[in-house]
Amino acid sequence: MRKTIATVQLSSVEQAKLKALVSKGKHSVRKVKRGRILLESFAGKKPEVIAQEVGVSLATVYNIHKRYEQQGLQAALAEKPRSGQPRKVTPAVEAAVTQIACSAAPEGRSRWTIRLINERLVSLGYELEDESVRLILKKVSSNPGSKSNGVSER
Repeated sequence: MRKTIATVQLSSVEQAKLKALVSKGKHSVRKVKRGRILLESFAGKKPEVIAQEVGVSLATVYNIHKRYEQQGLQAALAEKPRSGQPRKVTPAVEAAVTQIACSAAPEGRSRWTIRLINERLVSLGYELEDESVRLILKKVSSNPGSKSNGVSER
């Protein structure tokens, strides 16, 4: 026996917002599909028909309807946060790498190398691979091997 769901009750403001979302503008395909699911459900169509027309699974139709009923329109349209490993290279680490690379080279050296930067980071309590340091420097368009390392010499 199939689940049955009640039709979605959309206010006129929500209807206008969903029609605009579906018909114009730049939005992700998933967001547009969610909007179409809600509009079709408001029109009184059965979940099986909605799933077929929108091109999603039946479970998606039920999930979007449930999310709308429990949390509202914005939650039904938005992506739920995805699990995953947190970033290892935070903005604080990037700032530390950039600061080290832009400072004066260590005594006895003419310039910073990636390995020297990484050694300094380890002494500050950060743990990174040399490749991560290289990618950070590449991202900020820094070249520790060049004569001018970003510090203005006056």
